[in-house]
Amino acid sequence: MAAGKFVVLMVMVALMVEGSRALTLCDMNDEGLEACKPSVRQPNPVDPSPECCKALKGADLPCLCSYKNSVWLGSLGIDPKLALDLPPKCKLQMPSVC
Repeated sequence: MAAGKFVVLMVMVALMVEGSRALTLCDMNDEGLEACKPSVRQPNPVDPSPECCKALKGADLPCLCSYKNSVWLGSLGIDPKLALDLPPKCKLQMPSVC
């Protein structure tokens, strides 16, 4: 279940968007994390924007995958299923470590 590993990315998105600003996490800056936010939140998620996909392409995906089981996701309003769907929507391959 490679998609399950990518929840990490959205945990990072949540931490950056909801927490400190101007930080870089797993090679994703605040701007990139903010760009992905509308794609991982209910009730009306949208397809990832070109900016979100660009940020994901430059991210350290294995690093982001390390957050897949974090309790932060739900508390920050991140839908894990939506987060896991982002890489394929951006035509990215999931890391084998995820």
